[in-house]
Amino acid sequence: MVRVDLNADLGEGYGAYSVGDDEQMLSVVTSANVACGFHAGDPDIMEKTFQIAKRNRVAVGAHPGFPDLNGFGRRRIPFSLAEIERLVAYQIGAAQALAVYAGHRITYVKPHGALGNLAAAEADIAGAVARAVKAVDPSLILMAIALSQLVRCGEAERLKVVHEIFADRTFGADHQLVPRGKSGAMIEDPDEAANHVLAMIEAQSVITIEGRRHPSPIDSICVHGDSAHAVTVARRVRSRLETGGIVLQAFAPVSA
Repeated sequence: MVRVDLNADLGEGYGAYSVGDDEQMLSVVTSANVACGFHAGDPDIMEKTFQIAKRNRVAVGAHPGFPDLNGFGRRRIPFSLAEIERLVAYQIGAAQALAVYAGHRITYVKPHGALGNLAAAEADIAGAVARAVKAVDPSLILMAIALSQLVRCGEAERLKVVHEIFADRTFGADHQLVPRGKSGAMIEDPDEAANHVLAMIEAQSVITIEGRRHPSPIDSICVHGDSAHAVTVARRVRSRLETGGIVLQAFAPVSA
């Protein structure tokens, strides 16, 4: 029996500003990557997101990014490797504290946006992220884009690594996500997204935009919570997988 996790980046509002429909997404996904206050999120939003996740028995992870509210964490900021380690550690600590406050528990870490893309492509940055996770809590699971440098560095640090693909993004020939803004980078049609995911799970491979297949374990599927069609896409993906006999289940334990 094939089991896979369905995750979403959530808690990405700030103050009076909301982004996406977190409550609806948390009724569909099995894991939630919660913004930690640097690229988005704040203590009130974090606590609320953890509360809803707990109510829905959804696993939660820290989603650290660059301190870039204006750019939503999608711009590269030239921090040193030591600075990256500390900013990741800081955000994990914030997520752990608010999760405990809400009666839930952080079980994994997934880097956001530019930080996540850089960690996928550049071994030194991937190493900094992995070292930060290990230093804070080596029992935390590291969610990494399949076939990325972060997978290799996480394993080198002896962390448990979860291999992630995307329902609403495409991969290029270099195994990296096709940059936002480039033709074909985004998948907005729910049926296309569901077919895209199902093909990769059945092949146990990352399938590039050119149609090439690169074998990889697939443990989790991401639907970005900030997109206009996020809930519809997540529901369609879940329905298609379950119809195909695939069990949707969090890869990490959910606190009682």
